[in-house]
Amino acid sequence: MPDSFDWNNQVLNSIWWVLWVFAVTAAGFALVAWLLMRFTGWGRQFARLAWPYFRPGRTWLSCRPIATFAFMLLMAIFSVRISVLVTYASNGIYTALQELNSSAFLRYMGIFAIIAIINIFEVMLSYFVTSVFVLHWRTAMTDSLIGDWIKGDAYYRGEFTSEPVDNPDQRIQEDITTFANSSQDLAVGAVNSIVSLVSFTVILWELSGPLTVLGVEIPRAMTLITYLYVIIATVIAFKIGHPLVRLNFLNERFTASFRYALVRMRDNAENIALYGGEQVERRTLLSRFGAIMQNYWALIFRGVKFQGFNFAITQTANIFPFLVLAPRFFSGAIKLGDLTQATSAFSNVHDSLSFFRNSYDTFAAYRATLDRLTGLLDVNAEAQALPIVPTEDRTDGVAIRDLTVRRPDGRTLVENLSLDLESGDALVVHGGSGSGKTSLLRSLAGFWPHATGSVSRPTDARSLFLSQQPYLPFGSLRTAMAYPEPPEFVTTERAREVLEQVFLGHLTDSVDEENQWWRILSPGEQQRIGFARILVNRPQVAFLDESTSSLDEGLEFTLYTLIREQLPDCTLFSIGHRSTLNRLHTHHLELLPEGRWNLEAPVH
Repeated sequence: MPDSFDWNNQVLNSIWWVLWVFAVTAAGFALVAWLLMRFTGWGRQFARLAWPYFRPGRTWLSCRPIATFAFMLLMAIFSVRISVLVTYASNGIYTALQELNSSAFLRYMGIFAIIAIINIFEVMLSYFVTSVFVLHWRTAMTDSLIGDWIKGDAYYRGEFTSEPVDNPDQRIQEDITTFANSSQDLAVGAVNSIVSLVSFTVILWELSGPLTVLGVEIPRAMTLITYLYVIIATVIAFKIGHPLVRLNFLNERFTASFRYALVRMRDNAENIALYGGEQVERRTLLSRFGAIMQNYWALIFRGVKFQGFNFAITQTANIFPFLVLAPRFFSGAIKLGDLTQATSAFSNVHDSLSFFRNSYDTFAAYRATLDRLTGLLDVNAEAQALPIVPTEDRTDGVAIRDLTVRRPDGRTLVENLSLDLESGDALVVHGGSGSGKTSLLRSLAGFWPHATGSVSRPTDARSLFLSQQPYLPFGSLRTAMAYPEPPEFVTTERAREVLEQVFLGHLTDSVDEENQWWRILSPGEQQRIGFARILVNRPQVAFLDESTSSLDEGLEFTLYTLIREQLPDCTLFSIGHRSTLNRLHTHHLELLPEGRWNLEAPVH
């Protein structure tokens, strides 16, 4: 141990060292981060994902992410300083043992114990702060990405983009977690490695001696050889590990595709069982699983090469410092404590330099995560930019002007449709299969991107769209009846009354029972829940897409009559195949081939 190393001044010196290094590191980190985000593709991807969370605002709370990350960097630097002091304490312990100096041994053991206790508290604090930081980041990103996915109905309109994304649910649920954890691990790990590299290089430089190779003396040989050894190994490792980026991306895609197929089979279990389609589903599942296995084998073979190379480099590094320093120890040039400290310094320098090599497979998976998350943002943006039929808000009724609806291939389904429905009117749309009835309804809702014209109708909660199989959300029957309003929108008494009106009186005692009602109720019962939703929400206009297809004609007549009695001012816009619907509506629209149509309206 150098004679100039004075433990009495180390506390104050360490504080100033940590603060000075933190200032330099923070400035350097900011500069490097800016360069990466400006000049690298993955850096720009990171900025796009992370900036909404780190963007400072006018309040102190908005600066918390940056402040917390800065504190994490400070803890990382403090950890490095602790590691440096540990090597000096270890040097003193081993030197005292070699010199049989018991008082010095006890003194250095006491110093080592104090450092160890401080290190324990530092590790616990760092773990807590890091965990909370990642938790807040995940929460903010999840909220932001879900908001972006929902904005402009991108979650639905994304199906009409040029390259729809696979499994957006998995990207939001899993990839955000991976992104937050990996970003923190890689950023703090890189800073820790660089600071450790500089700190322990100083120690290694002090303890390194000359080495003669082929008659040429190399000064400070240990330091020079360490850097050359790790840099060459890192270059080779990057070359071996480069294919891991693509393989990890494909692994995420194939795994998500397989999981989606499993969920889809579960959601359609009854239909599959009725058809006896188990073997077809089995082949589909095994085919998707086979793609996972084929890609996974490629990951295994590439991983064996990459991990095997890294392990060989690490194992060789374990004996390397002893081979270089042993001659100096046996000659008496250095003591046992110097040997152990130099070995520890070499190990830290080696590990710091090797961080980027050892983390390459993690970075490869991280790149795949960046691609998947930014891919979702790209599709969301494309979906939000798709054209829609402009909708003007009005208090009641529906007005359609020059509405032309086309298929995605450009074929016209409805051409230049214009009509007016006043408060209390009811229109039914008929037409052959594929004539464009549902596409017309989607255009009126503002979803269908292949339509032009204009629509004027009540918007927001004053319009209610009812599909052939009404959507039943998680929760109670009251939640399903009030949807899209919150469950408290309807009282329990009112919910029971409405259930009686739509002939679901056997469910009145289950109003607040939470269950998977979309599995329990029959298609006809679910359609009656849809009519109950109309009665509860009392919209100004209701659009019904074959909403009585699972009901008999008598019940269909009764439910439509109930709506007309309970909501006489509600405008109805129905789609259906049955001719019995005609007598329940005041207007009849027939969709004909080649975009033609025929409207029959009463004479006022």
